[in-house]
Amino acid sequence: MAADVGSSSLQLPCVFSPKSRQYLALCAQDGRLRIWNTDSKTLHQEYVPSAHLSATCICIAWGPCRTVKEGPQRKKRKSEAVQEEKADLLAMGTAAGSVLIYSTAKGALHCTLDGGHSGGVNCVQWHPEDGLLYSGSDDTNIVEWDLQTGKARSKWKADRAAVTSLSVSPDGKLLLSAGQIIKMWDLDTKEIYRKFTGHSSAVTTLRFATTRPPDSNGLYFLSGAAHERLLSVWQVRQDGKDKNSVVSFTLTDEPQHIDLVQSNNKEEAVRLAVVCKDGQLHLFEHFLNGPCKKPLSPSCSVQMSDTKDSPVPIPLLAAALTADKLSVQLAYGNHLQPVMERVEINTAERHICLTRDVQTSLSLTMETSISKVKTPIVNNKSKVLVPGLPGHQAPVKGTSEKRKKDTDTKEISIVERLGEIDLSKVPSEKGAPKGTASLQTDNFAVLLVQGLESNDASILNKVFQTRKEMVIKKTVARLPLPAVLPLVEELTKRLQGHPFTAVLMVRWLKAVLMHHTSYLASLPDLVTQLGVLYHMIESRVKMFHKLTKLHGKLHLLMTQVATSDSSNTVTEVDHTAKLVYEEESSDEDEASGDEALRDDEDSDNWEEDEVLEEKMEEEQVDKEEGNPDIRRDSKENGEEDMEHGNESEEE
Repeated sequence: MAADVGSSSLQLPCVFSPKSRQYLALCAQDGRLRIWNTDSKTLHQEYVPSAHLSATCICIAWGPCRTVKEGPQRKKRKSEAVQEEKADLLAMGTAAGSVLIYSTAKGALHCTLDGGHSGGVNCVQWHPEDGLLYSGSDDTNIVEWDLQTGKARSKWKADRAAVTSLSVSPDGKLLLSAGQIIKMWDLDTKEIYRKFTGHSSAVTTLRFATTRPPDSNGLYFLSGAAHERLLSVWQVRQDGKDKNSVVSFTLTDEPQHIDLVQSNNKEEAVRLAVVCKDGQLHLFEHFLNGPCKKPLSPSCSVQMSDTKDSPVPIPLLAAALTADKLSVQLAYGNHLQPVMERVEINTAERHICLTRDVQTSLSLTMETSISKVKTPIVNNKSKVLVPGLPGHQAPVKGTSEKRKKDTDTKEISIVERLGEIDLSKVPSEKGAPKGTASLQTDNFAVLLVQGLESNDASILNKVFQTRKEMVIKKTVARLPLPAVLPLVEELTKRLQGHPFTAVLMVRWLKAVLMHHTSYLASLPDLVTQLGVLYHMIESRVKMFHKLTKLHGKLHLLMTQVATSDSSNTVTEVDHTAKLVYEEESSDEDEASGDEALRDDEDSDNWEEDEVLEEKMEEEQVDKEEGNPDIRRDSKENGEEDMEHGNESEEE
């Protein structure tokens, strides 16, 4: 945000006085205010503020014309009593936060408005009737000044970001303010009436295009932003459905100076003169009556060049529309000595080039060959004591050695520097010290801008070789907005080459679309510039769909072939039996077989029981020898055992 405001403030203010266009006010880089007379083409007044170097002038605005008493005059008759209104007061916003009011009638400073802002004043705007002035600043506040008392009447916070542009409606009831969001304020209550969004950078221009009231759906205003090559027209609708712009005017560069003739009714067209940053003038004429989908091209474009054999373009500084529709007041040349001219333009021609012989006798360069300062020649043996630590000595080398050193050293080219720098080695996020990654991405961004401007393939190849996603994202995020479109065009060229390089370029293109989509969408001729990229991606996507179908069919065929091969390679089953068991069909044999199995099992069990009984009998015999009662019991048991034995024999 701050970068956008700074870039807009570098445009030196240059404004024609209202109505008669008699004066041209310019603020030069040295902080001096110069007022030129457009009729006599001479310097009318020059004012040097006391703090012209520390508090340079950022913006200027002419106040409404008023009747001015210029010294003692003779008493006029009633028929001569009609006094002519002239442009008198001029407001200047400074970088120190103060507003200076200069009077051309007095030729001196009228008053100074202090204490309202803590940051630089980016825009000033006059109220059409009440002697009020509005100023917007970097401190995000708007201040309403009363010129009769020289103090602030009210102050309110307008935005989260710096206020870069202001505009008061023709009836004096509404105020437009903008940073990145455009807000419409009710000046009676100081409350927001409407909000409008649609610019990706700081808004530098706001102008009401019609004088109709807002409740009639006929109030329109236009806006222009930094780094955007179009002007958007917004309609203030009664139902509140005014979120998008209704008309857009296409330009060749960022708008720098705008002058328009407002429309009072639907049957009257809005006339618009826009001077762009590239020094061209574009004229528009359009009837504002609802939305228009197609961007409007200028009805006439004007360029200026000198009369040399190889013509050099002359930049236009400002342009003003006059009551006569055929003529335009122009200011061109340099800010220190502009050339003013009223030119008749044939709007039937779309492009006009005016050739002028501009005198370049004004020289701003100072010759430094003559100098009163002499540098002493010191011998190598002598030593000079430098204040600081005690005993500290610093030898001073002779001038002859310094000259030899200067002549021997040669400036290293960018290609040699790139050869010394290994761009592939990117420090890891964990191990690298703080600041190394950001420093490298800064170097990448600078190198990328240099490569795009010089169209140097070696620099671009070095930068595009990186594969780190984080480095690519940070590099694209640090790119200035004017370098985005050349980067997209370079990526489009490289995408058409080898598929290996296309894989790398897709990463860069993805990062550009992630960070700069809003800026690209604001470009009026984006479709024509990115048409090649769009068609290339579309053709490759169509081919990809066909390739996926082919891949599916081939995969199906390959799986079928693989399964058929595997079924053929299976070994035949060996049908010879490992074990054969034959059964007889008669039931008797089955029964006899079962009994035989049981007899075998019983015989085995019987042999085991017989061994156990013999052991038991031996133990009993031993006990009976010692006890007769036991002997009797054993006999009884022996008889029983015999009986059991006979039963088993019978079985």
